[in-house]
Amino acid sequence: MEVREIISYFLNNDTNVLEVSFRTLNDPDDVVRMDNIDFSLTEEYGFDLITEEFTFFDEDFEDDLSDDDLPEVELDEDELISFLNEYYTIHPEYTPKPQIF
Repeated sequence: MEVREIISYFLNNDTNVLEVSFRTLNDPDDVVRMDNIDFSLTEEYGFDLITEEFTFFDEDFEDDLSDDDLPEVELDEDELISFLNEYYTIHPEYTPKPQIF
């Protein structure tokens, strides 16, 4: 199993869980696989997925931000694909089943 493309991802900062949906090389375009992975595993596997943090506020307003206004995190999708490929190679039992998209 090899990941072909990332459909979407979301890093939940509160729970440190990465929600990711993707397709493998063998999956048709009408299916998707979805998984929730503890984000700390990416570092254990030696991957640094975070490329940038985006915020629409400048530094003067950072002190006034609530938890709901935390910056969005952008992940390096190529690194994410590499991590998923390694993760599911080591743990094939964790590979999510395909679902109709």
